[in-house]
Amino acid sequence: MKYLSTRGDTTPRHFCEILLEGLAPDGGLYLPQAYPKVDAATLARWRQLPYADLAYEILSLYIDDIPAGDLKALVARTYTQATFGTPAIVPVRALGDTGLHIEALSNGPTLAFKDMAMQLLGNLFEYELGRRGEELNILGATSGDTGSAAEYAMRGKRGVRVFMLSPNGRMSPFQQAQMFSLQDENIHNIAVEGVFDDAQDIVKAVSNDLAFKRTHKIGTVNSINWARLLAQVVYYFAGYFQVTEKDTDQVSFCVPSGNFGNVCAGHVARSMGLPIKHLVVATNENDVLDEFFRTGIYRVRKGAETHETSSPSMDISKASNFERFVFDLLGRDGARTRELFGSQIERDGRFELSPAEFARIAEFGFQSGKSTHADRVATIRSTWERHQTMIDTHTADGVKVAAERVEPGVPMIVLETALPAKFAETIREALGREPERPAGLEGIEGLPKRFTVMPPDAAQVKAFIAEHTGLGR
Repeated sequence: MKYLSTRGDTTPRHFCEILLEGLAPDGGLYLPQAYPKVDAATLARWRQLPYADLAYEILSLYIDDIPAGDLKALVARTYTQATFGTPAIVPVRALGDTGLHIEALSNGPTLAFKDMAMQLLGNLFEYELGRRGEELNILGATSGDTGSAAEYAMRGKRGVRVFMLSPNGRMSPFQQAQMFSLQDENIHNIAVEGVFDDAQDIVKAVSNDLAFKRTHKIGTVNSINWARLLAQVVYYFAGYFQVTEKDTDQVSFCVPSGNFGNVCAGHVARSMGLPIKHLVVATNENDVLDEFFRTGIYRVRKGAETHETSSPSMDISKASNFERFVFDLLGRDGARTRELFGSQIERDGRFELSPAEFARIAEFGFQSGKSTHADRVATIRSTWERHQTMIDTHTADGVKVAAERVEPGVPMIVLETALPAKFAETIREALGREPERPAGLEGIEGLPKRFTVMPPDAAQVKAFIAEHTGLGR
């Protein structure tokens, strides 16, 4: 299996090369040259497998430069009941007879779905760096959950440092505490005075400085890293098997989305042959993606236009992972993708698909919807009252939009994004009570914090990285 760039660079690269690289040299994102296809017989065989074995079967289709025994051991070490709290790893529960189901993805160390991929990424990084005798400096941006998941996965890992950017003051107190309370020497938190998109722009600017990137061995764990997205493909298959009986049955998935990485993994699963009828994108008030799927217009918002909401991990107005889907939508036309995401976005802050391009969206099964603060409060309340199930604010966005799109006879699986404990303020508003916290996380907000505040300036971030890697400026 070889990989190419969405912006036209077809130089073939193996998995472990792009694992450590992040963005392609031409600024594009990596995708496999073709998606491997699975048939009903393969699905029938996979249906019987434990999660770790299922993950190995899927990952091995995309990874041919790690020996099979080593890959199997890495996956088995990642997906354990001890780490994720249940032998099913991602158990699915029905919401009564509504046709809606919730797939639990948030039982890992940081109580968010990002753990599903990040725990594997930490083991893959340590393995490959050890094999090469090299080090890696991970640069990432987070709107809330990616940062803590990355830091908990990488803390103490040999040969790895993490430099994580987040929007200063815009995460929930619990999310901030999870990241800023870590005292590990290889973890560095940078609070950027701006919004998430400012932090994300810095990551891209540093990644596009090829000389700095190579000198300082910069890698990424954001959803632009193909390995992370690949790990997320697995739980679409696992969820499908739990709500179907026959390997031709269809399901739909509703995915709360800001950066498009989570739902893009569903697009990959569907492209492989998993019988997904619809992939429903649920946004909050920052509705860039909903606007696109309704109109064919992708319009990036500026920082001042990005709403600060009660589902803060989706407060994103520039979906960095969106380029992968558009590349496939355009028939894998790298020049056209480069035109849209390069020159047009840089010049106009927007692009619009042609009528023929827009018409193709239906072929990929995508739908979308939007949720507001009032919607999510009402959804949290009704889900608790009707089903005795407490959900977080982002999952509530998904449940609200899923209820509008569910079809008779087609199970609709909402991907849970986090546990309610991470967003206690809104839970109190909706239910008049505190969310339960897993043991050991009581009082986390009161722990000593270690972080650095910076303006949204790529040059200052580069200087900070240089200083803390011992390589000078």
